[in-house]
Amino acid sequence: MSGSLWLKPPTTETPLPAIPRPRRENAPGRPPNEGPRTGATAAGPGSVVPAAAAVPGVPAVPGPAAPGTPPHPAGGELADDPLDALAERLGELVAVAVHPDEIAAVLESDGMTDDHIRLAYGRADSFALAEDLYARVERRHPAPEAPPGGSWHRGLAGCLLRGLVFALPGLAYVLAAPLLAGEQGRFGLPGGTVPLLAGAVTGWVWNQALAHRAYTWLGLGDRPAAARALLLGAPAGALAGTVVALAAAAPGETPAALFAAGQSVYLAAATVLLVLGRERALLCALAPLAGAVPAFRWDLPDLLRAGLLLAALTASVAFAGLVLRPGARRGAAGRGGPPRAASLPYGLFGLGSGLLVLHAGIGDTLVSGAGAVIALTLSMGPAEWLLHRFRGESLTRLRTLATAREFRRAVTGTLVLCLGGYLGVLVTLTVAVTLAWPGAPWPTLPRLVTLLLIGTVLWLGLLLQAFGAVLSAAAVCLLAAAAQTLEPAAGPVAAGGAAAVLAVLTCVLLARPTAHRV
Repeated sequence: MSGSLWLKPPTTETPLPAIPRPRRENAPGRPPNEGPRTGATAAGPGSVVPAAAAVPGVPAVPGPAAPGTPPHPAGGELADDPLDALAERLGELVAVAVHPDEIAAVLESDGMTDDHIRLAYGRADSFALAEDLYARVERRHPAPEAPPGGSWHRGLAGCLLRGLVFALPGLAYVLAAPLLAGEQGRFGLPGGTVPLLAGAVTGWVWNQALAHRAYTWLGLGDRPAAARALLLGAPAGALAGTVVALAAAAPGETPAALFAAGQSVYLAAATVLLVLGRERALLCALAPLAGAVPAFRWDLPDLLRAGLLLAALTASVAFAGLVLRPGARRGAAGRGGPPRAASLPYGLFGLGSGLLVLHAGIGDTLVSGAGAVIALTLSMGPAEWLLHRFRGESLTRLRTLATAREFRRAVTGTLVLCLGGYLGVLVTLTVAVTLAWPGAPWPTLPRLVTLLLIGTVLWLGLLLQAFGAVLSAAAVCLLAAAAQTLEPAAGPVAAGGAAAVLAVLTCVLLARPTAHRV
């Protein structure tokens, strides 16, 4: 805050407000025959109540003077309650507060200590003073500004575009399937699956943390520094994914390891384009993968399959290189930057959520598992829009509701609606993928329930991440993924427990008005 709210009274030069205190009897300048000052009430005719018995903080009101008693001199009047002056100075801030704790935070941030509050205002601490201010000042929440026309529709289009570019890389696996065919792999999985998963998980962890660091630079208004971070981090992530995939490859899995290396390079390039807001460029780069659509019904030559994959990868890297040119300038890193350790929880969340998606893709058949992964991936676009929707509705309620209880009820209702909307979208996408995929079986009820539970975990985890509680979300996702890895049959139980824990954390955190302050 700029300046001090309490050291600069608008109508006096006194550094501290005057403290009301009763005068002693027979004080100098007071007539000797004058009795004590009366309070606001009297016990009976002619009786008086000492001013010291008045309620602390409320100025005593003199009673009627006895006949023949000269009026009190002007200099003998009690001082006004300094709380009135403070309420007038802080009126704008107090009027928009939803809870007294918000006022207490303002008082403490402005330097008011408990000693000063007791001396100047007669209250025990900042919380007691805040409660009095909250009770004195009428709530005057400003009307929310009208959003730009059609803003939610434009946001929805952008989020759907992101969901599409999230899902299109799945066509690369359709094109590469004949090229990766080999002997039975380890752990009961098809050949080449282990290096592919190892490279993908490494990329998710690294690029999630890298994206957070770049977004932090963007939040500071330093786009060249964000580009510089991506310029250094993206190649390192691609190299890490390649090394892990090659290390995890067994004899005979070299083609899969090479494909995993290309996958790592693509993940790095896609991270650059998505963070810097170049979704359309990424969509254009992925256009060659549309050649996989005929591969669902007809066999394509291996040379054509490899050519389409290389064309999409080359275009992605080229577009990423073009948008990273500002980061190559000298001094683009700017200030010291955010601490790198702050991005670690985001990488852990990427690991936990990625493992949950992989477990959702392990079905009775390869087609059913792939359909679940495609539905989850496509749903990330609407999920992002619903996160923005929840944020916008919460801020509107924060500015229009007068009490913390009303705000808590409204936010809980908005949360239920947004989560229900996301699960409805996920079911719709699952049905659409099943209908569009030739020969795809309908998901059984247990698999559909598990898919919805995983979707709940992902959406609530993303919501907590958006409000800064990423470490809690990452811990819950990692525990659920570890439980499914150790005991695949416990998948529904693990996903359900994780969803319940995240729901409780979300309600506890986001029901507080202070969690939504910007």
